[in-house]
Amino acid sequence: MFEEFQRKFVNNFITSDRWQYIADGLITTLQVTFFAVIIGIIIGFLVAVVRSTYDKTGKLKILNALCKLYLTVIRGTPVVVQLLIIYFVIFGDVRDVSKIVVAVMAFGLNSGAYVAEIFRSGIMSVDSGQFEAGRSLGFNYVQTMRYIIMPQAFKNVLPALCNEFIVLLKETSVSGYIALQDLTKGGDIIRSRTYDALMPLLAVAIIYLTMVIIFTKFVEILERRLRSSDH
Repeated sequence: MFEEFQRKFVNNFITSDRWQYIADGLITTLQVTFFAVIIGIIIGFLVAVVRSTYDKTGKLKILNALCKLYLTVIRGTPVVVQLLIIYFVIFGDVRDVSKIVVAVMAFGLNSGAYVAEIFRSGIMSVDSGQFEAGRSLGFNYVQTMRYIIMPQAFKNVLPALCNEFIVLLKETSVSGYIALQDLTKGGDIIRSRTYDALMPLLAVAIIYLTMVIIFTKFVEILERRLRSSDH
């Protein structure tokens, strides 16, 4: 049994340096996730500010309507469909378009919709008396949001943002639909060469699980530190 396992391991990962498909795919997955998270945070923050401003002041009505449309469309359609639309429709006539750029845009736009609601919930969770306190100090609305509301809101939503990062990491596994060689696609390429699905896909699953466990542990440590800072 051990000899059979060893033979399959060598055939799947050592022969022809097939392990490089996994390594290169892992790097691509981390690149897409990292930049998509940045885009998602930027979009989500802007959308959350617009929506919370409308909720509290009634201003920015048109922008709020556009933001609600964006949230409805993005959260109401599968991320793989959004990925295919961006690649085959929006960039369909563009030659040599980078698949990594397409994936970053697709997952960034998708993540931004969920991050927006995370940020908005954090802003709305801050007691309205904080706004009154800011006004009593002579701050205008923007200054109150910047110096009083946002620091508290960001602290409240930081664990949720980290969890969104974990979710996004796993969602990038559908990048293979546009032939991007991410981690999952790397394992599938090995499967197509060796006709053995167990070893490469198990390796992919273990790598994803390991990364999720590490990031989850980080979130738990962060939550404990935030709770201890409240005392």
